[in-house]
Amino acid sequence: MDRSEFEAALTADTPPQGWSRPLQALWHAARGDWTAAHELAQAGDDQAHAWVHAHLHRIEGDMSNARYWYGRAKQPAADGTFDDERAAMVAKL
Repeated sequence: MDRSEFEAALTADTPPQGWSRPLQALWHAARGDWTAAHELAQAGDDQAHAWVHAHLHRIEGDMSNARYWYGRAKQPAADGTFDDERAAMVAKL
């Protein structure tokens, strides 16, 4: 999926059917619902969930916790904008 497809989905009331929990979490995060995004990120124990979890703690400003989750995701800690990181994640997830 590319950034424009993801952003188009943000106008809906709910994430599209069939999206993985990590993508749904990113959808909620993009709409400003950190709590719903965090609940979805915590719902799995794989690298995709960990990567989203890291992104969310970065948004929260808790870099220590974010670094832990980036490590679990086997991803380098991001240092660009949240939107650019989210776009990169959407493209891979």
